[in-house]
Amino acid sequence: MNTATAVPVGTLLRDWRLRRRLSQLDLAGEAEISTRHLSFVETGRAAPSREMVLRLANRLDVPLRERNRLLVAAGFAPMYGERGLDEPAMAAARQAIDLVLKGHEPYPALAVDRHWTLVSYNRAVPLLMAGAAPALLQPPVNVLRLSLHPDGLAAHIVNLAAWRAHVLERLRQQVVASGDDELSALADELRSYPGPSDDEPASNQHVVVPLVLDTPDGRLSFISTTTVFGTPVDVTLSELALETFFPADATTADHLQRLAGAARARH
Repeated sequence: MNTATAVPVGTLLRDWRLRRRLSQLDLAGEAEISTRHLSFVETGRAAPSREMVLRLANRLDVPLRERNRLLVAAGFAPMYGERGLDEPAMAAARQAIDLVLKGHEPYPALAVDRHWTLVSYNRAVPLLMAGAAPALLQPPVNVLRLSLHPDGLAAHIVNLAAWRAHVLERLRQQVVASGDDELSALADELRSYPGPSDDEPASNQHVVVPLVLDTPDGRLSFISTTTVFGTPVDVTLSELALETFFPADATTADHLQRLAGAARARH
């Protein structure tokens, strides 16, 4: 979203309240203010203080990028910085990311930003990307587009219906939570790709939806987890996620261990 847009802060707060499906009474109670005062803020009859903007944003679980937008709309300076990962101030965070990615080998792990753009990855990730069209591997790489595009990994995903439904539902939840227009456009794009029905149920043989891939080295099955920074005060870190893949069966685990051993032997 563009922080320069001249939308009143009250309108922005009302939009976030509605997105969170809270009544004015609910939000006022959580923020410990009167419903009347909240109504005045939303309609522009009262100008909120900086403390009030931050209190409401916290109760509404507004992302840091959008908290800055709220502050600017209310006439205050942004509170949260947005640094590149290559800046000196981010050295410790970058080191933590590298440690997690490298420490997860021989299993795949990668870092993505808020729009699912690939930021960093370990040496096992190219195994997941094998078979994708070169154009989809040119930076910036969007990992969801790579996953579901007909020229990407879709043709190699054995359980494409279940995986596609999982990806689209996860993205839908992100759009609802963030109100991000670019994520919404990405969701529309992914839904437009030819593929199985979005509402096809996942197999009940698994407790989570696995990613099952046919690769040049055989069929591999993974489950994934997501890690985020716990207490970020920087926009970039707050929007970064680490996706780590674990073998879902012994065959996959053994295969990845053998590949890692062969790679070590060559070096």
